[in-house]
Amino acid sequence: MEAMVLAAGLGTRLRPITYSIPKPMVPVLNRPVMEHIVRLLAGHGFERIVANLHWFPDTIESHFGDGTDFGVELSYSYEDALLGTAGGVRKAAGFFGESFLVISGDALTDIDLDAMRAFHESHEGVATLATRKVTETSQFGVVIAGDDGRIQGFQEKPDPAEALSDLANCGIYMFDREIFNYFPGPGESDLASPDDPAGFADWAYDVFPALMEAGVPFYSHEVDAYWNDVGTVGELLQGSFDGLAGTVNLTMQEPEVSPGIRVAEGTSLDGVELSGPVLIGPGSRIAAGAELTGPVVIGADCEVGEGAKVKQAILLEGAELGAGSFVVDGVLGRSQA
Repeated sequence: MEAMVLAAGLGTRLRPITYSIPKPMVPVLNRPVMEHIVRLLAGHGFERIVANLHWFPDTIESHFGDGTDFGVELSYSYEDALLGTAGGVRKAAGFFGESFLVISGDALTDIDLDAMRAFHESHEGVATLATRKVTETSQFGVVIAGDDGRIQGFQEKPDPAEALSDLANCGIYMFDREIFNYFPGPGESDLASPDDPAGFADWAYDVFPALMEAGVPFYSHEVDAYWNDVGTVGELLQGSFDGLAGTVNLTMQEPEVSPGIRVAEGTSLDGVELSGPVLIGPGSRIAAGAELTGPVVIGADCEVGEGAKVKQAILLEGAELGAGSFVVDGVLGRSQA
């Protein structure tokens, strides 16, 4: 089964971070969030992957290349204009076999894709949507499903008092090729060339309503895995701290030098006051007298001055915190001056 990573979005809610990098390249534990997704796919046997690109495409392609370093075969589909969550998939239709996975490249999850694939293959539906129970339905698109999992309807960010379900759509899908018959415009058998993708299309507003109208069965696969959209600074902080705590299963490349303290080789911590969990990337310079109170993530090539304090915060690659300064409950990026 092939997989598509959706990586073309603008990440507007994460501005100003995404003014200079695409959202899939925003780091979680000093690795782009999309890298965690690619490694998840590789670990579940998805070796052929395509990613759609639009915003800073060269940044993504230069990091991942052809995917060899990550154990996959990775190709790209370029969008001069955004084609929507479904339109980008249709543009890459020639890449897929009889069934395929679509997953966001800018969300954080450790979902069991083997279990999802087994569920998809167990029913006769054209699609399977990963869903997760949430308490605050007003932040999510909600899926209404029967006892057998068959989807009966949707609500878009309903108030909890009006919500008919507490199952949030995770934006992780498995489809049969038949899904292309329910797009606006030409059906699967009439698909144009990849250079003529037949325009914009959205899963929630175009494709899923067409399935409902046609009476085509498709299903909810409820998961209890970790899932974080990483759509805001607060969610970026939470996802990073959850990764440090092991709440989400992520890999970290920096060695653990003492319990809860991971530091890239060559970084000196002489005279630094540490309270974990703390993760420090390569090439960073932490001056004597600085205080790091976890959870803290410091990216590569950062500088923390003498007497500076970092508490429950992230320093992105190249960030500088001057002597005696502090950052608490926030994200500090590289100066653009």
